[in-house]
Amino acid sequence: MRSRGFTRWFSGALVALILLSTAAYAGVFISVNFGPPALPVYEQPICPGPGYLWTPGYWAYGPDGYFWVPGTWVTAPEPGLLWTPGYWGWSEGAYLWHPGYWGPTVGFYGGINYGYGYGGRGYEGGEWRGREFYYNRNVSNVNVTNVHNTYNTTVINNTTVNNTTVNNTTVNNVSYNGGTGGTTAAATREEEAAARSPRVVKPTTMQTQHEQAAGSNRQLLASVNQGKPAIAATAKPADFSKHSVVAAKSAGMPYKAPVNTAAHATAPHPGNSPTTAQPAVPRPPSTYHATSTPMPASAPHPVSSQYEAGHPTPGSAPHPTTVAHPATVASHPVQAHPQFAPKAPPRPSAENHEKERK
Repeated sequence: MRSRGFTRWFSGALVALILLSTAAYAGVFISVNFGPPALPVYEQPICPGPGYLWTPGYWAYGPDGYFWVPGTWVTAPEPGLLWTPGYWGWSEGAYLWHPGYWGPTVGFYGGINYGYGYGGRGYEGGEWRGREFYYNRNVSNVNVTNVHNTYNTTVINNTTVNNTTVNNTTVNNVSYNGGTGGTTAAATREEEAAARSPRVVKPTTMQTQHEQAAGSNRQLLASVNQGKPAIAATAKPADFSKHSVVAAKSAGMPYKAPVNTAAHATAPHPGNSPTTAQPAVPRPPSTYHATSTPMPASAPHPVSSQYEAGHPTPGSAPHPTTVAHPATVASHPVQAHPQFAPKAPPRPSAENHEKERK
């Protein structure tokens, strides 16, 4: 019996180790029960120099709710690699975050119109020609005095916004795929294959630091900026100085705060990504999972028109379960059970009192 018990324990431990190893590579996927705000409207800052590639801004999720990670220009890990943005997608009763990654071709990013070359499919803001990156001036904001590798190709992204067709705009774009009001795009075989490429590379250190810096800035919380961040984009990653920052012109949609929800930690979900081989952005808040309030019909995020719900307010944002709620740790006085209470001595009867008086 002992041998069998040990064998089962060892097998379980081995499986857990394999799963954790897979999660470490594929990323810990975040699921939340209400959706992020609409993508804010902002101008792309000018490219700081040759070799920089654009990475669009996105709503990340942390212990205080959604926060905006500004779009920024970064250098690729190596020549020939392009950035596939991360995206929120509705699946299995929750909105799941699928991290972005570098690869030789752009993969699936939920059909989200992030703008500036990322219109929902592929990337049209530039291309590699050998070891040099060339910029499409009709999409990318570059100064030809500093950047000489340019070309001009018209890109038309027809997006329906409030029953009106607009071109080359991220106005009112939803920031999630599936669920109520989300995009309906599905990954093609080519996009799925892109995520499985042996050349897939996780986000760079600068990208990770950029997200961490955004997560520590309370002004970037959706509950604070109401979907209109003052730092919508930067010229370089983690550079929040005045000369580098571009503020949002407006929120993509009217902000609507979600109902109060409680958050709790979740286990890694490598299977929730388009591919388990997809690398993830190392995310400090990646262990947060808000699930207490079931989503109406489609989303674990009480959504506005953008995610069926809104965004956490400062007082209602989910809290990580790693911190015990005061109500769960408060001690309660223990009351003795009646059957164990000491019994009082019997009272003398009236007859005995009469005898004593005589």
